[in-house]
Amino acid sequence: MVEMLSKGGFLVVPILLCSIIAVAIFFERIIRFAQMRSRGGDLAETVAALIVKERSGEAMDLSASNDSPMGRMLTQAIEVKDRERATLETVIVNAIKGEVRTLSTYLQTLATIGNIAPLLGLLGTVVGMIKAFMVIQQLGGNVNASVLAGGIWEAMLTTALGIGVALPCMVAHSYLVARIDTYEARLQGGAVTFLKAVTKDQGE
Repeated sequence: MVEMLSKGGFLVVPILLCSIIAVAIFFERIIRFAQMRSRGGDLAETVAALIVKERSGEAMDLSASNDSPMGRMLTQAIEVKDRERATLETVIVNAIKGEVRTLSTYLQTLATIGNIAPLLGLLGTVVGMIKAFMVIQQLGGNVNASVLAGGIWEAMLTTALGIGVALPCMVAHSYLVARIDTYEARLQGGAVTFLKAVTKDQGE
């Protein structure tokens, strides 16, 4: 495998580097999401119940000690829960947007790798084909089919490698985006639960 890749030219190196970065990003995000899932839990429901019981101090302590997107969003919401409804909703919306941006860290890099990997492969093929035709010219056209075929498959190797890196990157990117959408919906659900509790508490 190493010998075959070495025949693909110098552009094999950046393509392989892109694949290493993409794998690192994917597993870093997967681990991060798993940690958040275990920490978030039913925090919104618990905090809402404390708010209804007029135990805002305990609710604040609970959310502030919970290192998760839900905990950070609820902490900001509790801080302004007694202000105007418009202010509270604005704080919650901004908090959710901030958490979504944090969750999306490195995803643009992953998408970029998915876009440039096949282009690097194509560039490698073009460079390889140029070299192959230069050899043909130097030999005055006296090249047998086997020599020409060997040069062509070596040139095409980088394209195959680039596509092989790009496809998993795009699949991984789509999967992570779907996970982020799920977390965003969960944050919005938690915000609704909190707002209902605040409205009930103020009504009482």
